Amino acid sequence: MTYATTPSAARPTLIYGIANADLAATILRVSLGGLFLAHAGLKLFVFTPAGTAGYFASLGLPGPLAYLVIAAELFGGIALILGVYSRWVSLALVPILLGSIYAPHGAAGFFFSNEGGGWEFPAFWAIALVVQSLLGDGAYALKRARA
Repeated sequence: MTYATTPSAARPTLIYGIANADLAATILRVSLGGLFLAHAGLKLFVFTPAGTAGYFASLGLPGPLAYLVIAAELFGGIALILGVYSRWVSLALVPILLGSIYAPHGAAGFFFSNEGGGWEFPAFWAIALVVQSLLGDGAYALKRARA
């Protein structure tokens, strides 16, 4: 649907006073943040940090890298949910997803339903992070960047 772009034309909004693009950026930002918190929680409470480090080592990665990944997922997820430096945090988290494509998921093929989980989901997640960095903070961000 096309809308008139005259100065007096109102921009369409789902919630009064918030542009749909800002609302979409907020929904994406909070969803991405929640996913990162879930993955950090999995590594902290289910696999444990030591177990995660052991898994990283079994993949040929340095074990201490697991602690950096857990911290990035935890603090990055919180920053995204709160809307603090969302553009930069999104870009900073992309290498984690690219690393997950390279190490555990790449050999399993493309589809995530493959044994070992393919790289379909991490690739989509990385693209969503790039989209978030392009969209910006959206509405309801604690530190909203003004363009």
